[in-house]
Amino acid sequence: MKTYSTTTLKEKNVSWLHLEEVQLSYRNKVPASQRPQVCQPEDALSLFRSIWNTDEIELVESFKMLLLSNGNRALGVYHASQGGSVGTVVDIRMLLTVALRTNACKLLVAHNHPSGNLTPSQADIEMTERLKAGAKLLEITLLDHLILTSENYYSFANDGLL
Repeated sequence: MKTYSTTTLKEKNVSWLHLEEVQLSYRNKVPASQRPQVCQPEDALSLFRSIWNTDEIELVESFKMLLLSNGNRALGVYHASQGGSVGTVVDIRMLLTVALRTNACKLLVAHNHPSGNLTPSQADIEMTERLKAGAKLLEITLLDHLILTSENYYSFANDGLL
C-alpha cells in the first residue's frame, strides 16, 4: 500500500483550525406543489421565455439551465453565461455543480442564437454531448437543449440529438 508521506500532520505542526468546512445548502421558498411542471419541450420553452431578456435575445448569446425534480417540477433556473453576438462560454463543471447543489434529477438547458439561425453549431452539439455524459455519471438526466430565437426554437430532443 502506498503512503502519502512519512511525516505526520502533528510533526508538520498543521492545525485543523486552518481547514475549511464544506457546507451544502439549498432552499426553495416555493412549495413543491406550486412549482411549474415541465412535461414537454413547449413547457420548458415557456419557462425560458418568461425569464429571458427579450431586449437582448437578438443582441448577445446567453445560456441558462432549468433544474427539475424527479417529478419534473422546476427547482430553479441558473443563468450560466452571457457572451457576445456570436457565442458564449459554458462551464460544464459549474452546470453540474449547480445541479448537485440543488439536488436536481433532471436538467433542461437553453441558449439563444442572436443571428436568428436555429441550426445547432458543431460546438453546440459537442457541448450537449459532454453535458449529457457528465450528468449521466451523476445519475442526472439531460432532457433537452433548446436553441431560442425571437420568433422560434429548436429542440435537440425533438430532432433526435439527445
